[in-house]
Amino acid sequence: MLIIRLQRVGRRNDPSFRVVVTEKKRAPKSGGYLEALGSYNPRKKQFNLKENRIKYWLINGAQLSATVHNMLASKKIIDAPKIKKGRG
Repeated sequence: MLIIRLQRVGRRNDPSFRVVVTEKKRAPKSGGYLEALGSYNPRKKQFNLKENRIKYWLINGAQLSATVHNMLASKKIIDAPKIKKGRG
């Protein structure tokens, strides 16, 4: 199963993330992903997303992680309410 999720990149204490399409069983830090769909910088609150490619992967059956789902819902890329994320 394919999943669209965040992959951390950047230096220590300076996080930034890639939005990638990858296999669900593959570890996030493994580096093996099918396509990079954008980036997110939490310090500057910057989103750079390829909306048409995200919609393409969703049509073809990719699932969203909870964090990416909430990002896309807040940017109005998908028409869905936000998901509550639980710990544990």
